Amino acid sequence: MTLVILAAGMGSRYGGLKQLDPITENKEFIIDFSVYDAKRAGFDTVVFIIKEENYELFKETVGSRVEPYINTKYAFQQIDNIPKGFSVPEGRVKPWGTAHALLCAKDAIGDDDFAVINADDFYGRDTFARLAKHFENSNNKKNFCMVGYVLRNTLTENGTVSRGVCTLDEDGSLVEINERTKIRVCGNDAEYLDGDDWISLSGDSVVSMNCWGLTSEIFPYLEAKMKEFMADESGDPLKKEIYLPMVVDAMMKEDKCNVAVYTTTSQWYGVTYPEDKPHVKESIAKLIDDGEYKKGLWNS
Repeated sequence: MTLVILAAGMGSRYGGLKQLDPITENKEFIIDFSVYDAKRAGFDTVVFIIKEENYELFKETVGSRVEPYINTKYAFQQIDNIPKGFSVPEGRVKPWGTAHALLCAKDAIGDDDFAVINADDFYGRDTFARLAKHFENSNNKKNFCMVGYVLRNTLTENGTVSRGVCTLDEDGSLVEINERTKIRVCGNDAEYLDGDDWISLSGDSVVSMNCWGLTSEIFPYLEAKMKEFMADESGDPLKKEIYLPMVVDAMMKEDKCNVAVYTTTSQWYGVTYPEDKPHVKESIAKLIDDGEYKKGLWNS
């Protein structure tokens, strides 16, 4: 099993490479905990999707720590890595989105079953155990999965967030994801902005944190969708992106995959805003003090 980490984002709201911002006294990053949790769940390979210009920095920091313990690969999300017959619009500097990022890692992943996560999200041990169990129990390449989170466990007091609110069927499979781009805390629940109105949203809602269990079945479809995206002349050519949930949703609606949803009650932690960092550091320090993680993850 392979863990794929999306780490090529610009981190624009945070103002820098938040993926490489230490959160423990031993200078570990959030990425370290994801790799550590995945390894103890049975994953044997990690693929970091990064910008090529950040390779040396990743290699010297995260890479130097994890390479002795897990097979480590790197894939580069390059803006000119697009289907033949298309060109990069003049002035385009923004990456093409998470679906494109995954496509750039196709060769590094190969035919292995794989999980996809964000580099700057702390998912918790239970998440990787659920992903591993899914792969162990599935013998059908069309069976994907997603680990869903309880909305209230993913919010910040420091601003609004974007979340994919999930609709599930009676068997716990994904029916659809509705993207809500401005969600804020409202008591024990939440609310999201729709036009000029704030609409109530249950804090118990299951949301996607871009944590997927996928197979190589997705790549031919991903390639086709990338061509469609590039051929579509709508939207701002300098800013539009193609996102992984969009591709999974399209596959699902065409009956080309089934997506089981495993809801975890684990607390999600992320540094969406600089003001989030102290809380994240304190929360992870408590997990270490409680024995969930040892001090110095990669110390032999």
